[in-house]
Amino acid sequence: MWRGRFLSLLDRSPAPTAISSGEGLVSVANPPFAAALGLRPGRVANRMLLDLLTPTNRKQLRKLDEAMRSGRRSRYPVEVSWTAGDEVRHGQVTVEPVTDPLEETPPLLVTLRVAEDRAPRPTGPGGATRPGEADSAHPALSAQEARILRLVAGGSTTAVVARAVGIGVDGVNYHLTRLCRRLRVQNRTALVARAYVLGLLDATAWPPEVSAPTARRPPRPGDRGGGRLGGGS
Repeated sequence: MWRGRFLSLLDRSPAPTAISSGEGLVSVANPPFAAALGLRPGRVANRMLLDLLTPTNRKQLRKLDEAMRSGRRSRYPVEVSWTAGDEVRHGQVTVEPVTDPLEETPPLLVTLRVAEDRAPRPTGPGGATRPGEADSAHPALSAQEARILRLVAGGSTTAVVARAVGIGVDGVNYHLTRLCRRLRVQNRTALVARAYVLGLLDATAWPPEVSAPTARRPPRPGDRGGGRLGGGS
């Protein structure tokens, strides 16, 4: 009963989380974890963590290996990279051995934090931020985020978006939640509006298209929050 409740809670957790054996074999992964890897949840189970994620800091990996061999219990962060579709992503996994009286080797609780890629802020002479443009810099869109944003802007439902990009509904909601948080909006309607204001979406195209990452135009008189990025002016 408690195992079922735990798995139900894990499935609903917004944090990308997985459980693996001490050797790194994944037994279960929640939808946000799979979505971060660009996979469906069923494609993550029974795979090795090191086949899914590539450590980029060998010193951290050695520290984790030594801890597992000596039986120490703590949280061990490891910087990693991986490929999701046609995109290389970076982030950090935190691995925590969990004492289990039913198993001689403790299972591992694995949480994944995806690095936030942000477009550089516009700078003036000496690298200083230009007046009036501090709040106009926006997060860079990943390839998956661009596809999802374009479809949502065109009126597609979550189920339609999921089929189009090849991930689950939970995966789409995960990406939309991250985008809303980064663009500081409350829902997908505001997300689309904000994306047009920031120039993430091309205001001259229909069906919606993501703007090319061109340089910003200078702020015009009457603009609020600085200039826009990308196509459309």
